Amino acid sequence: MELSVKIEKKLRNFTLRADFSAKDEVFALLGASGCGKSMTLKCIAGIETPDRGRIVLNGRVLFDSEAGINLKPQARKVGYLFQNYALFPNMTIAENIAFVASGDKAEKKRKVQANLARFKLTEVAQAYPHELSGGQQQRAAFARILAADVELLLLDEPFAALDSYLKWQLEMELGDVLADYDGAALLVSHDRGEVYRLADRIAVIDQGQMEAVHTKHGLFQDPATLAATLLTGCKNISAVKRIAPDRILAVDWQLELQVAGAVSEDVRFAGIRAHYMEVAAGPGENTYAMEVIKVVEDVFSYLIMLRRQGTEARPLRLELAKDEWQKIKNPTTLYLRLPAAKLMLMEH
Repeated sequence: MELSVKIEKKLRNFTLRADFSAKDEVFALLGASGCGKSMTLKCIAGIETPDRGRIVLNGRVLFDSEAGINLKPQARKVGYLFQNYALFPNMTIAENIAFVASGDKAEKKRKVQANLARFKLTEVAQAYPHELSGGQQQRAAFARILAADVELLLLDEPFAALDSYLKWQLEMELGDVLADYDGAALLVSHDRGEVYRLADRIAVIDQGQMEAVHTKHGLFQDPATLAATLLTGCKNISAVKRIAPDRILAVDWQLELQVAGAVSEDVRFAGIRAHYMEVAAGPGENTYAMEVIKVVEDVFSYLIMLRRQGTEARPLRLELAKDEWQKIKNPTTLYLRLPAAKLMLMEH
């Protein structure tokens, strides 16, 4: 399976520009609400029409503005999983699946039975959607999509409206479905943990602009841009000045810091994740005396806000397991180390 997308579409506050390709993988679009990620899926599905560009799936041109090609949604062989699953409420689960299955009567029956079995729905085949649990509804929606012989799955914030426990259960089931699926899937989400657990590669979309595609490990280790760093959950970010080939001044934190590798002339920001900083015994490289501003107890950890001693700098957020913080015995000051290898530098 191979999908190629290069499109533009003018939206209210910005122009969406999506340019990527995906093969047999789970490819995620990560971005804040209203950034254009769902619109990208709708353009691929044919629900919306780009202003210009080209979309190709397995060698079939779905859309080409210059050639005047714009296939109808039902001709694209694309399965779109909506947030509410969009099952027909007046049809049983078996009827929902049969409605989209192609072929003669015997072939339709075969596809219905095969997908009911595949998604462990045989016992609820004659039930209606409202009689099913959330997990069963999600599996029924997938069964219906795959019975239509789609070549691509589009997953639009599939867990957005669920509580955390049900979301986790459905995410586990979705992971199993995707592992068994032979084609590709595009996942849209604003949840960094969700895309990390489910996706193979990730592209950040910020105000309609698609940034460089990363492996999931690469994105979280080196987001490269401010938008990506924020979306991957980093809480500590400062404007910086380059003061040496391997040294920066973190302006907001009022800290001079050694970095790993060379510092670009164009560097603008630095970030470090709350759990990568370390409490030290005393002064050292990238280690400063810090004043404890506030301590917040979270469910399984403490969040400690720290400011460089003797300054009015922006505080840093340190996260420690509860037993680690309790061993330190609630100090008013401590030495904090920012490992050079954990500092993330951004040019924009």
